Amino acid sequence: MEITQALLSDASDILELQKLAFREEALRYDNFDIPPLRQTIDELEVQFKTHLILKATINDEIVGTVRAYEKDGTCYIGRLAVCPDLQNQGIGTALMKEIERRFTPGRYELFVGANSENNIHLYTKLGYSVFKTGAECCGSVETLFMEKWNQDNRS
Repeated sequence: MEITQALLSDASDILELQKLAFREEALRYDNFDIPPLRQTIDELEVQFKTHLILKATINDEIVGTVRAYEKDGTCYIGRLAVCPDLQNQGIGTALMKEIERRFTPGRYELFVGANSENNIHLYTKLGYSVFKTGAECCGSVETLFMEKWNQDNRS
């Protein structure tokens, strides 16, 4: 597996993978109106200008992705997606570690659905903890906001 910065030419493959991976989340919450499923190719292409988007590839096929941007000392991480057939094999962990390596803010922040036990387990294992709950970003889906302080850069 190789992790590299995604290119604009990867956008359609990344969006396809994202929709495949987040379909499982939509089923879990019986809500197919979640932002990762509604995102358009145009919206994703705009994110290439404002976010660092990474891809994990195996034999030149994109099998995982994550994106992030930094603002006011916080790195906001989102849309971690791994091909459903390859989940629980370390791809998500590797993507998260690489995105953290490429940003050196005071803290990292992400959010996850409150019933997404595997995702919560992954983020907790990587040192994230819940600092607030809400549903403002995902409609009726209860959301956990998680953070991790950068010990090398804590202010």
